[in-house]
Amino acid sequence: MADSVVLAYSGGLDTSVLVGWLMDKGYDVHCLYVDLGQPCEDRQAILQKALDIGAKSSELVDCQEELCQDFAFPVLQWQAKYENIYLLGTSIARPLISKACLQRAREVGAVAYVHGATGKGNDQCRFQLAAEALDPKVNVIAPWRIEEFRKQFPGRTEMLAYCEQKNIPVKATTKKPYSSDENCLHISYEAGVLEDPAVDGIPQIDFGMTVSPQEAPDQETHVTIGFESGVPVSLNGEKKSAAAMVKELNDIAGKNGVGRIDIVENRFVGMKSRGVYEAPGMTCLYAAHQSLEQLTLDRDAVHLRDRLSPEVAEMVYYGFWYCAKMDALMAFIRELQQPVTGEVTLGLYKGNVRTIGRTSPNSLYDEAIASMESGGDYNQTDAEGFLRIMGLPLRVQGGVRPREY
Repeated sequence: MADSVVLAYSGGLDTSVLVGWLMDKGYDVHCLYVDLGQPCEDRQAILQKALDIGAKSSELVDCQEELCQDFAFPVLQWQAKYENIYLLGTSIARPLISKACLQRAREVGAVAYVHGATGKGNDQCRFQLAAEALDPKVNVIAPWRIEEFRKQFPGRTEMLAYCEQKNIPVKATTKKPYSSDENCLHISYEAGVLEDPAVDGIPQIDFGMTVSPQEAPDQETHVTIGFESGVPVSLNGEKKSAAAMVKELNDIAGKNGVGRIDIVENRFVGMKSRGVYEAPGMTCLYAAHQSLEQLTLDRDAVHLRDRLSPEVAEMVYYGFWYCAKMDALMAFIRELQQPVTGEVTLGLYKGNVRTIGRTSPNSLYDEAIASMESGGDYNQTDAEGFLRIMGLPLRVQGGVRPREY
């Protein structure tokens, strides 16, 4: 009896070729389509295609709610952005794909987990590091890191020829202006014409979630987002599941041209790469969450979180989701976020997001203290002694090391 493997399967050119190639190697192939909200014309047709190629089984698992609730929202609570701009939509999804594939591998008794990530990119790291953390004895097959596979398929022309030979139906052509990857959190675009950082990437792309800001409505759109302990729970007064929240905000914000970025980023493997992303819903959630934190978190707590946030973003980007350090950091952020409850109203206009208002039962903002008109419990005379104490080390240093002025 042939050994079984589980393939993270999308139905596209690469993973369709992998089904045939793995069968050529003598494996029984179990395909798993992890549904993260990526668009496709007919999911059943994609699953059937794997069976038609010769897969032993072809299954779908819906992980959209888990992706948003258990992966994206904790990262949102951290306000984590890789290199200050990227909202990590692809990075967050990869550990979940590995988790789902390993669960399927256990069900079918597979000897290996197979993915189609290249040996140049970040995804191979995210897939493999997550898999090894969940199952230290896992065997990961990454064909793009196998020289024999690369010699057989040096480019898309050879892959298309293989599909024609094997009667594998594909829609791809040899023309490749760019590649894209999508889930309900965002769409990423890279490669092709985007590999030249001097080229304006925006006109090259047929965006799937956002309209051009120039084509967005001339009137500002308002949305109100409710949070409980830092987790988005309602939209315009209606309770929403995590996935429904993200999808509805994608639609509203996307129509207003919100959420596009263009970045040259540093990959984990050491090279720089250029990517264009759109994440309309998550852009709104990040903005609303940050505004609510301004009301509800004290200075030292939020500054500590902000110092750690880039490290969390880096860990997510590199693929260290399942590790003791991340477990500890997630426990920390759950505690920190307890008071982050309330509502924020945003204004969306031609690609811009602004905060219109925010309210919270846990607000630390005291108008009487903050007002320029009255002092409340704040006695300005107290500042005299405060500043004398704070200035003591500066006065001592100034006596020893005079500065020119």
